Order: sequence, then C-alpha cells, then structure tokens
Amino acid sequence: MCCTLEVTPTEAVAIAMALYGLAGTPLHADAASALRKLVRVMPDDDLVAARELADRASRDTTPVVPRVVADALHERTVLRIDYADRHGVPTTRSIEPMGYLADHGYWYLVAWCRMRDAVRAFRTDRIESLTATGEPAPPRRLAAADLIVAGFGAGPRVTSDGACPS
Repeated sequence: MCCTLEVTPTEAVAIAMALYGLAGTPLHADAASALRKLVRVMPDDDLVAARELADRASRDTTPVVPRVVADALHERTVLRIDYADRHGVPTTRSIEPMGYLADHGYWYLVAWCRMRDAVRAFRTDRIESLTATGEPAPPRRLAAADLIVAGFGAGPRVTSDGACPS
C-alpha cells in the first residue's frame, strides 16, 4: 500500500512540536515513532527547511514519566508509592494508575488510591519512591466527576493528599 502525505515545513514543525510535548508521557514512544514516519516521507528540501525552522523554535521541558509508571499504566498493574503530602507528611499507598495530568506547572499521577478508596491525584514531585507490585489492577473508568473530586476542574476541591479543605 502506498500513500502520500503532503505537509509544509511549517506544518511539519507544528506536528513535531505537538509530538515533542508528549515526551516523558506514556505516549512518548508512539510520538517518536510517528515523527520518524513523518520525516521519512518528507521531501529532502522540505526536511531541511523544517529542521532550520525547528532550530529556531522554543521548546519547554516536560517531566519524564518513570518507566515503572508508564508500564503500570499500560499493563494496568498496581504500584506502591511513598508519598509526601503538601505538609511533608509521608504515607505509603497502593495505587492503581489511571492517567497523567498537568496543571499549573505540575504533573499529577491520577490513580485509584486503595488507602482512601477513591480517585486521587498525586503530584509527581512529591512521590518519593515507587515500586511495581506486578498485581493486576481491576478495570476502572476515569469519569469527569473523578477529576473534579481529585482537584481538577470546577467543583469541590480535594487535594492530592486526600484532604478535603473546609
């Protein structure tokens, strides 16, 4: 099967920048694969122009998702984390990772927290250690209401340490 993909150098850079934004997320390998495919089908002149434009473009750094977390998300397995809340109080929790979110410059691991028996958002810079348990996590669906309870979006805010502010 043969196909043609026609994008301008500027469009190619826009695609590359969007894919670059997935660096450090569970989709980073797929993003890199897509970018390689795009580069492979671009005419040489357009590729040179795109690279020159990309060299002038600004890129923000994205935190890296630890491989053990990416694997747990993909394989739907339980993690054990040592987590410090916003006051520095440590807890050890078993969690079932459901996704990643960015908010106000921080990355959060959204997971079912077995200690709280509810969805929680764990700020990644407060996760002090994590261990893969290999235990399969039961299927769970992440609903919009879960994100509100976890502190994202409108509605009552529950902090990432599980406390409900008054």
